[in-house]
This record gives sequence, structure tokens and C-alpha cells, in this order.
Amino acid sequence: MSPYNSKAIQIIDEVNKVVIGKRDIIEKVLTAILAKGHILLEDYPGVGKTTLALAFSKAMELEYHRLQFTPDVLPTDVVGFHLLSKDGESLQYKPGAIMCNLFLADEINRTSSKTQSALLEVMEEGKVTVDSVTREVPKPFVVMATQNPIGSIGTQMLPESQLDRFMVRLSMGYPDIRSEIGILKERQNTNPLDYVVQVVSQEEILYLQSIVESIYIHDAIYEYITYLVQQTRDNSLIELGVSPRGTLALTNMVKATAFLKGRDYVIPSDVQFVFKDVCAHRMLLKSKARINNVTVDNLLDDILRTVKPPRIITRNI
Repeated sequence: MSPYNSKAIQIIDEVNKVVIGKRDIIEKVLTAILAKGHILLEDYPGVGKTTLALAFSKAMELEYHRLQFTPDVLPTDVVGFHLLSKDGESLQYKPGAIMCNLFLADEINRTSSKTQSALLEVMEEGKVTVDSVTREVPKPFVVMATQNPIGSIGTQMLPESQLDRFMVRLSMGYPDIRSEIGILKERQNTNPLDYVVQVVSQEEILYLQSIVESIYIHDAIYEYITYLVQQTRDNSLIELGVSPRGTLALTNMVKATAFLKGRDYVIPSDVQFVFKDVCAHRMLLKSKARINNVTVDNLLDDILRTVKPPRIITRNI
């Protein structure tokens, strides 16, 4: 295991102090961060989504801003605005909540579509434009958004163009009995967040991201990824398949997965590990699929079974 890989494992260990029994989700969130992606957490209230974001911000020295999305939140609350100076001679930029390293968009589907769209540019390009002036957000930069999968009253569904900008969609789910007992015991007199130790600096995160970018992918793996994605577009039950942006997201995620597994090259199991997390929210089913109780998960499982992975001879680092 390389010293850089061990840093990533330490981050997972620190977050796991707070979010108990969800190590697989913690690992996938870190994978997305190292792949320079954004995360959509779709889950029930009270399962620890906000705590997860706070724990990552402490372990990775990320400036953290949280914005509770409600119908009265305006685009300027997100990206900022210009205010006339006291002397009346110039305009001063007042930063919005997005100007940070880790932005938590809490219940993103409870705000207007106009406010949701304020995130499109920054999630794609890492920049915000206010009154024709474009500014870069701090680096590293990650958006972590939450939404409740049940209850549609007062919500605005995210458009496909915005869903496509999230590298992964994850669900934490309820803790098992043993984990929930552990949560009860630890929260009696202390807050576990107080004991999260910073593992890396912002500069180190950027360096880890550069290492992930250099992970080797064999041509056979590129073909495997492409064939898998193509199957989401050539299916009579699927209205909307995975976009080329989704293919790039999958490629970046498998690189980060290989890094976390202690390798400098990708193998087919890396692709299989994150395939559904990257692709499920990018797909739209036709009505006949819903009538026949066919789900996106069912279809993605079928695709993974149908497309045969290449045989790769592995080597140690």
C-alpha cells in the first residue's frame, strides 16, 4: 500500500468514527471526491447525511457551507450578488454559499427550478457567473446534495441535465441493530464529530486527485466501460440512457476505486463496483418497463451479467 493510499484509508477511518456501520458508503463518497465529482445522497431524513458531510470537511480540511433549500431560496443565495459600495462608485461582490470547498445543498429538490439551475455552471466548470463576471470557486470543490426519496409535496424534481452533473447517487439506508446500538452509546455524553482528526490538507487532496488521474486503464477496460454504457442506450425499455458525460464519470470513478484498492491500474471489478452508482440516476425508463415492474436496478444488473468483462492479467504495485 502506498503512503498516499494509506492517507485515503485514514480519511475513511476518521469519518467512520461518526457515521457508524456505513463504511461502504463512506468509501464511495471519498471515491467521488478523489475523482473530482459531486454526490447526490437520496435517503430518508435523520440517517446521517449532514453528519457525513461535516465529518468529511473536518478530516479533509474543507471549508464547509450548508444551505437549506426551501421555496424562498434565491439563486443569489447560492452564487452571490453585487452590491453598490457606500460611495456609490463601484460594485462589490458578496459571495454566495457556493464559495467554499464542500457545499451541502440540503433537500435540493425543495427549492425552485430557477434556484436549482444556479448550480449547473459551477458543478460543470467550477465557476460562477454573476452580472457577466465569472469567478472560480475554491479548489478542491465538491457539491454534496440531499433529497428525500418519499413525499412529493413541495418538491421540484431535478431535471435530467442536473442529475447528469452528479457523479454518483448514493443511499445510506437505516443502520443495522448493532450499529444503531453503537450510535446510542456514543451520543450519550459526547459528540463524535469533536474527535474527528484532520488527515490531509487541501493541497494534499489536490495531489491525491492528480494521482487518481494518472491511474492506468487498459484498452480492454475502456471497451468494457463503453459496451456497458452502450447497453443503456440500446434497450427497448429505456427512454434515456447514460450520456457521454456519464461515461467520463464512470471512467473517473473506476480510477479512484483502483487507487483506494491500492493499485495503479484498473481491473473489471472496479467498474462493476461503481457501475450502478454512476448510471442509475442518469436513466429514464419507458412506461412499459414501469408497467411490468422492471426497475433501473434490474436492468443494470442484467447489463452487468450480459456484457462479459475482459480478462486482465494483474500485477502488484
